[in-house]
Amino acid sequence: MRRSFFFAIGLFVFLLGTQCLAVDKFILKSRLPAPPKNQWIASAEPQLGPNRELIPPDWAPWTLMSTGAVVCLYSYTVYRGQPAK
Repeated sequence: MRRSFFFAIGLFVFLLGTQCLAVDKFILKSRLPAPPKNQWIASAEPQLGPNRELIPPDWAPWTLMSTGAVVCLYSYTVYRGQPAK
């Protein structure tokens, strides 16, 4: 159980680092409506809040990829729980 957990976490972090290497920025769209500027005047259409923009630093892809690879390799050394007969 622990082996598969560490392998899955390592693979996820490695793939996240690979994705950061290929993408320049991430834009997260807001699902919540923006707070009204004037409560007395209601607009016909609710406006969405501002989008968040995440720009990964230059060191993030390589750090995530190497950390994920190390965790994947660590998962092979974790004790299985029952000795083989």
